[in-house]
Amino acid sequence: MNIPVLHVCETSLAATYEKALVALFENGVRFKTQYDKPGDPLSLDCTMNATVLDPLSEPMIHKAFPGGIEDLREYVMEVQGAKDHWVKNMNDPKDTRWEYTYHGRLAAYGSWQEIQDGKPGKVGPFAVDQIERVIEKLSAQPFTRQAQMITWMPNIDLDCYDPPCLQSIWYRLLEDPTTGEWWLNCNVRFRSNDAWGASFMNMFGFIMFSKEVIAAGVAKRTGKTVKIGRLNWQADSYHIYGKDISDATLRLFDRIGSTAFADRVYNFSDETIQDIYNEAESAVREKIAEYDRTHS
Repeated sequence: MNIPVLHVCETSLAATYEKALVALFENGVRFKTQYDKPGDPLSLDCTMNATVLDPLSEPMIHKAFPGGIEDLREYVMEVQGAKDHWVKNMNDPKDTRWEYTYHGRLAAYGSWQEIQDGKPGKVGPFAVDQIERVIEKLSAQPFTRQAQMITWMPNIDLDCYDPPCLQSIWYRLLEDPTTGEWWLNCNVRFRSNDAWGASFMNMFGFIMFSKEVIAAGVAKRTGKTVKIGRLNWQADSYHIYGKDISDATLRLFDRIGSTAFADRVYNFSDETIQDIYNEAESAVREKIAEYDRTHS
């Protein structure tokens, strides 16, 4: 038997996300997971390849994800490093903080937290700022095929209870021969992607990371105009947990036949959405500070 490999492609993020969920719901295979509780239904699973042709186009926000605009802002901040200090000391069994952050793996690959001389610090055989190196590579040679970042550390992750789902991010720049503008194309690979519980925020977060960190970094270094090209999102396991299928059915799948697509999405550029998104930053920073006070 084969795990289905599904392919979807749409112009906007919201349309691609919905199409990917529907494809999984209609064509996915039933699977057990190591996180199931007794009585949980089997999950729906597939390998997914989803292409967003114009990631910043509207409508960008789909209403059917378990969160709000404030949560999107928090996740964007997390992907850009706001919670990197939440990683636990690896040799302290009492430390219950995270084993990694995506940004931490990208910005300091090869390092981990341990206690040295009674004080916590980052150690490891090497530490590579992959973000800086990718910006450097793209700036020097936009057509390079080597602008890649990875997260997987087999010395840690093969024995980790919840290892990184994000595996790699690959970038390449395509120049418009007419305008001279550079278009940043991106491939993201997840080994495991919770289609209902996380994938929309994952995709949104890394679109904003590409725009605000990578494209902005290349533009600053080169003086070129760098725009966001297509995003190709590959998930080895793109799944809806069995416990979430009824919620996804109620909030999305049963509504598709009775509602217009425009009623299932938001424009990110909408003034009200922008106000909520921008005003959330201070609350997120206070939330992080409160966590710091209670987990020092």
